[in-house]
Amino acid sequence: MPDKALIVIDVQNDFCPGGALAVENGDEIVPLVNHLIASHHNVVLTQDWHPADHSSFASRHEGRQPFETIEASYGPQTLWPDHCVQGSKGADFHPDLDRTKAQLVIRKGFRAEIDSYSAFFENDHETTTGLAGYLKERGIREVVLCGLATDFCVGFSALDAVRCGFKTSVVMQACRAIDLDGSLAAMTERMRAAGVHLL
Repeated sequence: MPDKALIVIDVQNDFCPGGALAVENGDEIVPLVNHLIASHHNVVLTQDWHPADHSSFASRHEGRQPFETIEASYGPQTLWPDHCVQGSKGADFHPDLDRTKAQLVIRKGFRAEIDSYSAFFENDHETTTGLAGYLKERGIREVVLCGLATDFCVGFSALDAVRCGFKTSVVMQACRAIDLDGSLAAMTERMRAAGVHLL
């Protein structure tokens, strides 16, 4: 069995145009992501999956606006518009995403008091999703990432993949960024410095 896996990050309605936290041109990546899915034997999808009262929602914090930063118990936390609420249309995968080859769907951000950008760890960098163990038990040594958004969930997943010992690549053309106050350039540099291969 091949020892490489494709991890498709959060290609969901709320991150695409018309969604609650739309990434500009986020839907443009779907054909390329589908091509990557078709060309990989091992495919994992991640899905942002928040309870309606999630602590990262600006609506939970009186007087706060989306994209402000607060200090959470685990460090700085960006506040977001309510998005990817469990069971909502916004949390569904983009309808054109080819999900049939996915062998695993990792749902993240389902604990109300902690956000989860990475496919491997929640934002405390300690609570695991179990993905690293799953991949290692299957003999996976290399991961390729794509999806939404480059500077948050894709980027933090890539950094944690390296931390977990995987050879890690990001297909930049198959990602789109939020680019909040220069976050894309900052994350791109962090990924390069960590040894992530940017394709």
